[in-house]
Amino acid sequence: MPAVTQGKVLVSGANGYIALWVVQSLLDHGFSVRGTVRSESKVAHLKETFKDHGDKLEVVVVPDITKEGAFDEAVKGVDAIAHTASPFHFNAKDPQELITPAVAGTGSILQSALLHANDTVKRIVLTASCATVLTPDGVARTYSEADWNEYSIKQVETKGSAASPAEAYRASKTLAERAAWKFFEINKEKLHFDLAVLNPPFVFGPVLHEVGSPDALNTSMQDWYDTVVRGVRSNEQLATVGSSFIDVRDVGLAHTLALEKEAAGGERIIIASEAYNWQDWVNAAHAIDPSLPAGNTSYDSATAAFPVKYDTSKSERTLGIKYRTIKESTADTLNQFREKGWIA
Repeated sequence: MPAVTQGKVLVSGANGYIALWVVQSLLDHGFSVRGTVRSESKVAHLKETFKDHGDKLEVVVVPDITKEGAFDEAVKGVDAIAHTASPFHFNAKDPQELITPAVAGTGSILQSALLHANDTVKRIVLTASCATVLTPDGVARTYSEADWNEYSIKQVETKGSAASPAEAYRASKTLAERAAWKFFEINKEKLHFDLAVLNPPFVFGPVLHEVGSPDALNTSMQDWYDTVVRGVRSNEQLATVGSSFIDVRDVGLAHTLALEKEAAGGERIIIASEAYNWQDWVNAAHAIDPSLPAGNTSYDSATAAFPVKYDTSKSERTLGIKYRTIKESTADTLNQFREKGWIA
């Protein structure tokens, strides 16, 4: 399919942590945006955040993304879709609390696009996750787009409601991405649009969404704040617990590039910056502001082992993206949090 370099993009779940940066990037690149939110109460903040873009942003309410036909009206007349709406938290008591909205929401928007926007939509970008790529078995390795997380699906199938919330989340993302690829395989003869899937790991960085205090932050940034500012982790955890990350602003940009780059069509793309243990973030923050916790001062990043790494050569080749570093992301996040009064 040809690249999408202009026109209107539908962004689902537009009031989310990642989604607002997707909207920001699209508007900055000259696109118009139609964002969906679940309630009227979420509209005002979006309008205020992007007021300088005038009528380039419209917001519509889609109360339940799992319902058949939920996006029928929202997809009409758009040139592309960025589907970001999917729950991310570790509070589910039953895996289906996460799996149902993730899978059904993805199926709903794809079906609406087929039935009501097949003549206008050229590409759909799905916000997936590295949770669909990694195998969380404690074995350190480097992952690529060829890898799939069968482990978490089996954990949920075997344990049911006894499965950990983290496994339930990973399974929800894996099953939703699989459902998207299956939809395209089944309907490939009918579709006039293609699919690009983006797989980010942990996402950190400044916030644009509506949040009144650190305790109201989204899941990933709550963890970041508690670790880096409040110093809640033990020395052992700081030196050994980690993953890979991407700055939220780079996630936003990647969605735009996935539309603008023809080669992204039909591709699954890992987007990630660098591997970390939590002490790497603590070190970066403490170097900027010595009043913040120093953490594990015996930690040596040069000799540290990193539990999870990703091969990002495909994203660099296909999207041409240059990722922000831990130091850059930390500096900008601390500046914002200080402005908000969340750091003394």
